[in-house]
Amino acid sequence: MSFFAELDQQYIDGEWRPGSGSWDIIVFNPYNGEKLASIAVATADEVDQAYQAAERAQATWAETNPYARRQVFERALRVVEDREEEITEAIIAELGGTRLKAAFELRLAKELLREAVQLTLRPEGRILPSPVDGTENRVHRAPVGVVGVISPFTFPFLLSLKSVAPALALGNAVVLKPHQNTPICGGSLVAKVFEDAGLPAGLLNVVITDIAEIDDALIEHPIPKVISFSGSDRVGRHVAVVCAKNLKRSVLDLGGNSALIVLADADVDYAVHAAVFSRFAHQGPVRMAANRILLDRAVEKEFTEKFVAKVRTLTVGDPADPKTVIGPLISSQQADAVGALVDETVAAGATALVRGTVDGNLVSPTVLTGVAVDSPALTQEILGPVAILLPFDSEDEAIRIANDTRCALSGAIHTGDIERGVRVARRINTGMIHVNDGTGRDEPIVPFGGEKHSGADWLNAESMVDAFTTQKWISVQYGRSSFPF
Repeated sequence: MSFFAELDQQYIDGEWRPGSGSWDIIVFNPYNGEKLASIAVATADEVDQAYQAAERAQATWAETNPYARRQVFERALRVVEDREEEITEAIIAELGGTRLKAAFELRLAKELLREAVQLTLRPEGRILPSPVDGTENRVHRAPVGVVGVISPFTFPFLLSLKSVAPALALGNAVVLKPHQNTPICGGSLVAKVFEDAGLPAGLLNVVITDIAEIDDALIEHPIPKVISFSGSDRVGRHVAVVCAKNLKRSVLDLGGNSALIVLADADVDYAVHAAVFSRFAHQGPVRMAANRILLDRAVEKEFTEKFVAKVRTLTVGDPADPKTVIGPLISSQQADAVGALVDETVAAGATALVRGTVDGNLVSPTVLTGVAVDSPALTQEILGPVAILLPFDSEDEAIRIANDTRCALSGAIHTGDIERGVRVARRINTGMIHVNDGTGRDEPIVPFGGEKHSGADWLNAESMVDAFTTQKWISVQYGRSSFPF
């Protein structure tokens, strides 16, 4: 496959070159075990080289006319459109994404690039009054300088672009470290898109490495002013601590444990379809996935029967087959962890209405009910195709259950009364929630973020300007100030 043959290297200061580390990251197809790439890891010295290159290139980029910067993102969008089938095949091969998942990721990636085109012109200055006669206060927006980006394996192409494209559009340079399980789709491929789009050398650097090699060098380095991290809340807390110790800003997009609530007046058939997609999209390890499905007892029996019947129709297997809905998880460790969690939850008294199996990296769907209120399955993000059905007797109880989680990223409410849904939504402590829809929505012009342990910042829209620019106050005294001495 051309992408893996072309892109199995580091990308530093506009050059493709091997890492100088003493060991390799091996990339395997999670479905069939085929070796896709072997990449010598970048060392801490190469991380420093990447940051130095970014700092050198950024000063000129920041002074470049934003209309000229905009052209790079217009070309990047065309590159993605022209190579869409190749990118699809890369997503299928490297992370076991189905064709449906790849199409979803690419659609959002293209929308993000369209928004980046506009973002180049978004920063605005302000003129503010002063109590001092003859003084004018000017507040300017300026790029922060260099941004470090660490992206996950779930939607690697999209979630790398989600920080990389806005940061570049706003005049910054970037050093990107993709997840070691998806170094091509999450790293080298992003660099190749922007290289082909004419981004000047040094502005985007990709270091493929691991914490075992570089420790915290990527986030402790003195050059980056902002570290944007997307991944688990456990690692996110560490990133936040290291950034705070080094007096730099962290942008954290972390895990989720979303609830999808089905009220008594909901359209049950529609809610079933929304819940199945919200839980089982991309095999389940999606931060916005509906881990918990809350059912009013008035519709519990009907919903459960229809939900279980729908889940049993989901095809598990080769992600390259257009009919496949559930492809492999990213690794055997993740597959085994999901299987162990199901075994533990059932042993503690839960009932498996559908009991999935683990076959290598393939994990078939499980549907659980009767889960104990103190079960770990209710409090953690489940990175696999496991759905938990929870009944409730009142609206207040549903809200209490939905809010009983440390991660609060997304959610959904299904009801026949839109305004009732909105009232309930306002009482759920989560960053995003959707009435009569799925939990997995993402639109580049709408703020994206969570509450509690799901993150400390927002992305998309104007939030990108806040994340990747700083403000500068310049006052001008047209007359003469008076000083006390």
